[in-house]
Amino acid sequence: MGGLVAFPTETVFGLGVDATNGDAVAKLFQAKGRPSNNPLIVHLDDGRHWARAAAELPTVAEALLDAFCPGPLTLVLPKRQIISDEVTAGLATVGVRIPDHPIARAILRTAAVPVAAPSANRSGRPSGTTWQAVSEDLDGRIDAIFTADSTTIGIESTVVDCSSTHPVVLRPGAITLEQLQQVVPQTREFGPVEERRRLVSGEPVNSPGILHPHYQPRAEVILVEVPPVGISVGVSAVSAFCGTEEFEGLHEFALAKIFGSLEDYAGGFYEFLREVDRRAFERVFVQTASEDGIGLALRDRQRRAAGT
Repeated sequence: MGGLVAFPTETVFGLGVDATNGDAVAKLFQAKGRPSNNPLIVHLDDGRHWARAAAELPTVAEALLDAFCPGPLTLVLPKRQIISDEVTAGLATVGVRIPDHPIARAILRTAAVPVAAPSANRSGRPSGTTWQAVSEDLDGRIDAIFTADSTTIGIESTVVDCSSTHPVVLRPGAITLEQLQQVVPQTREFGPVEERRRLVSGEPVNSPGILHPHYQPRAEVILVEVPPVGISVGVSAVSAFCGTEEFEGLHEFALAKIFGSLEDYAGGFYEFLREVDRRAFERVFVQTASEDGIGLALRDRQRRAAGT
């Protein structure tokens, strides 16, 4: 029917639309304020249905699909003509994902069409990991929001381009490069030089989440490198300096959040940034994550949130 519906996945809430309906997809871009050269990921209910969105499934993509799907992995593949050009920013490829969430998969089964679903937030803002965050950004702009529990992983899927000879990780996520290389050893990372070239040229990118600005709160984000102690990982606002003479009394206005693991840190990072904005902080100090496991993906989101 061409409606826009927000629903939970294991990564972040998605904003779904019929991927074959160009007019409906255009409404989604308008609702999010999203640049038209930033393609969308198409979601399917089952890996066996890849042909509903993709024209072919290369051998390396099939291996990754079998190993990690359903799950937080998006495969960039040659697209079928039925997928709207608005979804793919006019490119000949499409990102395909099978989410690992019961509500998402039930919606996708019921829809019976490929569903394009970027994160359910205003473009450039931190992604929504709760239905309340989605409502803050999109209430009145979309048709419905599923009021489900918060997401579990908390950051977007790993995106791997499988449309050329060797798989390339375009966007880091919960599935790490090392895990991918265990299945397809020739998988490599998308380098910063390639990213800068895309940004300067303005040409469409074949993955969302690699354009600036992205994931940014209204508050200024300042990254702080802190040597790790045990497994304790933290993110905090001005409370990082409370207790010193210079900032005595500032605790009355401060917000602090300490996470016990990288996984918890990733799961709560976006919601923390949104809470900073709800309390109208002007500045937030963020401890950068280590590059272990999901930490690499979290560090990427932190860097983009800070605009660096």
